[in-house]
Amino acid sequence: MPERVALYPGSFDPLTNGHLDILWRARRLADRVVVSILENDAKTPLFSLRDRIAMIQEIVGGDPAVDVRSFSGLLVDFAKSSHASLIVRGLRAISDYEYELQMALMNRRLSPEVETVFLMAKEEYSYVSSRLVKEVARLGGDLTGLVPEAVRGRLVALF
Repeated sequence: MPERVALYPGSFDPLTNGHLDILWRARRLADRVVVSILENDAKTPLFSLRDRIAMIQEIVGGDPAVDVRSFSGLLVDFAKSSHASLIVRGLRAISDYEYELQMALMNRRLSPEVETVFLMAKEEYSYVSSRLVKEVARLGGDLTGLVPEAVRGRLVALF
């Protein structure tokens, strides 16, 4: 049986505990998960691509079944080059669903052999987003429980 590879795409700017929850649950669905960070020149991230890759690698440790890579272009093209048959997306609220459904349907049209799987966020992470985490950090709020310690330290140092 061929290896089941899943992509977990996102900006991860920064990685939150909600992202980690989805990653570890995706890990149970596939033999290998590729955390796939989109290189998007149209956005100005808080952390550089290199820093985001380093943070995630530090946090996932030496799990040989989790790769962290960046990509540009179409996600389905990256899926093909990575031999991935699954795209994993987390859903926090109904507002996420509409956007994610459109993306999943377009990806299916472009590459029917790659399936999108939605995982619902755990209740304690249903309100957590990278955008909100950055705002809380900027305003000096408590980040306990929102991000891994390695991310918290970097956010505190930035702000």
